Amino acid sequence: ALDGVPPTLPGLLKAQRTQEKAARVGFDWKDANGPMAKMREELGELEAAIAARVSKKPSDSEAVKDELGDVLFSACNLARHLGVDAESALEGATAKFTRRFRTVEQAAKSQGRDLKAMSLDEMDALWNAAKKETE
Repeated sequence: ALDGVPPTLPGLLKAQRTQEKAARVGFDWKDANGPMAKMREELGELEAAIAARVSKKPSDSEAVKDELGDVLFSACNLARHLGVDAESALEGATAKFTRRFRTVEQAAKSQGRDLKAMSLDEMDALWNAAKKETE
């Protein structure tokens, strides 16, 4: 049932195509509530994996990587159920972040400040202002 999904596709597109193929044989939720609940479940599992990590070494992160992958896969499935292309949704979110971050950089520069010298709270205040400007 899953044959024909090119292995060279970007991850989100590959996930969405794989989910579409599984849905064609009936392996699917009836509406977006199923994937939304699954995302909540997977977020809980990710939190548990993060909490169980012994250190931040890559060798201790396989469970975290696995659970994060499940969260992303579930988000992609939710997008599919909502009729949203996950790849373009992520592209849009990245572009929005970039616009806002550039506004943060410009605001810091206009104050004669260097982002590296600012606290996260100070940068977050600039971020919130940028968010209002770019909504």
